[in-house]
Amino acid sequence: MDALLRSKRFEAVAAATQGEVIEALGRTRFDVVLISTNFSQDALEGLLFVREIRTLDPEVNIVVLLDAMERSLVVEAFRCGARGVFCRSDSFQTLCKCILCVHEGQVWASSTELQFVLEALVEPLPIETRGLPNSRPLSKREEEIAHMVAEGFSNRQISERLVLSEHTIKNYLFRVFEKLGVSTRVELTLYALKRGKIPRTRPPAANTLAKAEPRLVSNEN
Repeated sequence: MDALLRSKRFEAVAAATQGEVIEALGRTRFDVVLISTNFSQDALEGLLFVREIRTLDPEVNIVVLLDAMERSLVVEAFRCGARGVFCRSDSFQTLCKCILCVHEGQVWASSTELQFVLEALVEPLPIETRGLPNSRPLSKREEEIAHMVAEGFSNRQISERLVLSEHTIKNYLFRVFEKLGVSTRVELTLYALKRGKIPRTRPPAANTLAKAEPRLVSNEN
């Protein structure tokens, strides 16, 4: 954390407790939050704080700092709403790349970590909404778009394939998010992978990191 505070690339604020993190988020709008799982002796319990932050600020981008890339922790971090996972053993330069990537709206995870997610979501069920409060079933078009998002297609690519405007695709996605009880494309992808047989036709296109000076808060000492 000291390296982040000294870095001229970021405007960083340190927070040592959950209360300090929540207080900082209440005072200032941050672009990225780095969250350690050390708030609790049980790392999985520590990840519940990620979900709490997502409830308080659905727009904030969260990176979970892990002592080791354990399969269960990686999967649960994304289920709780993280946009990336980062191992403490990696370099500071890599952490900077992770922050910039997540700040630009991308997901930070290695191929191994993504494989953890796929392996954890075996024997999926069809995408459905039964069991969710006030749920309604997806229409055939909504389910088709949900699957395409899970495959990694952008709104523009979906609109080109379905010969629909991007505005129409956004409206469909809004209804899909509402019906499934998710708020981001990452959550939709994980939900679809868990409950639907997603054909992996191609990997998502590589993204270029843009120069940025994001504001971030971290509970890392």
